[in-house]
Amino acid sequence: MTADYLGRFDAQVARVFRYAARAAWKNPRQVLFFSRVGTAQARSARVRAELRKAGVQVPPLLIASITNRCNLHCRGCYARVRRHTRRPELTDEQWAGLFAQAKELGVSIIMLAGGEPLMRPGVLNVTRKFPGIIFPLFTNGLLLDDTVIRKLRALPQVIPVLSIEGWEPQTDTRRGMGVFESVAGAAGRLAEAGIFYGTSLTVTRRNFAAVTKEGLVETLIGTGCRMFVFVEYTPAEPGTEELTLLPAQRAKLVEFSTGLQARSRSVFIVFPGDEEQFGGCLAAGRGFVHVGPDGSMEPCPFAPYSDASVATMSLKDALQSRLLRQIRDNHAELKETRGGCALWRKREWVEALAKRDERQR
Repeated sequence: MTADYLGRFDAQVARVFRYAARAAWKNPRQVLFFSRVGTAQARSARVRAELRKAGVQVPPLLIASITNRCNLHCRGCYARVRRHTRRPELTDEQWAGLFAQAKELGVSIIMLAGGEPLMRPGVLNVTRKFPGIIFPLFTNGLLLDDTVIRKLRALPQVIPVLSIEGWEPQTDTRRGMGVFESVAGAAGRLAEAGIFYGTSLTVTRRNFAAVTKEGLVETLIGTGCRMFVFVEYTPAEPGTEELTLLPAQRAKLVEFSTGLQARSRSVFIVFPGDEEQFGGCLAAGRGFVHVGPDGSMEPCPFAPYSDASVATMSLKDALQSRLLRQIRDNHAELKETRGGCALWRKREWVEALAKRDERQR
């Protein structure tokens, strides 16, 4: 059963790279790059399959929140309300060591997140050493100055993903006045530099109509955007539960994305999307895992519980931590049938597992 869902998930990852190569059709250099990366991803999938035979679960995707710091104060941001420790953030050298281990274990994609990852610009130099790994860089776009853009031109493996909430009213309401205009300016500079970039839209019950209404995606494609990530809002901040999508909206969002993919050359991803086709939640190493700024190994950015750290042990050992294994072994608890984030809905259960591990250590 495990091999079945992992095979489907690996196939979906491969499709995303094929879509990316198609989206880059106007830029032969980018098409060649994505084609080569697709070959590297196939090799990584084989490495993961061999490790799985040995009892080691390695996900295709690693989410690396490289800093808690941010230059914005967005309402409801999970990074702002998550539990912060007094342990120092990993250094650039430590992140480089982690990425090298990830490569050896067959990790295909390392998502750079935060906070605002460009508060740690040195990480771009780290990615230079790993041309076979794709690094989506989820950024608010405000720090994409000429120096950063020059670096990105030489780093096709780093894909800037600019975060907005829809049009200007929706974006500025959550992120601050003038943010939409600043992000639009950054998008223009990326397009002018010939950089493959994407957009991340956090979809809530309130902005759903604006995000899915005809015009927004088409306008962004016209400005050079080639990848869209629709992120279903997860209420990390108490009192924001009413922003979560209704079941009918979740179903329509997946349908909306699928329809766009069928008629457009761009790449469209819904997260968490329809995880039921993979047997439910993909966190805790089933499909992805999260490393916090201090190296804490966590099931998901929205489940900030940890019993292992890559600051003190290898990535291979941290991936097999007791907490992650317990979540995977009891996955029936997370077979979400209503869409959205299953780990958030079962957060009391995850927290209880984490506290039990603390008592047993």
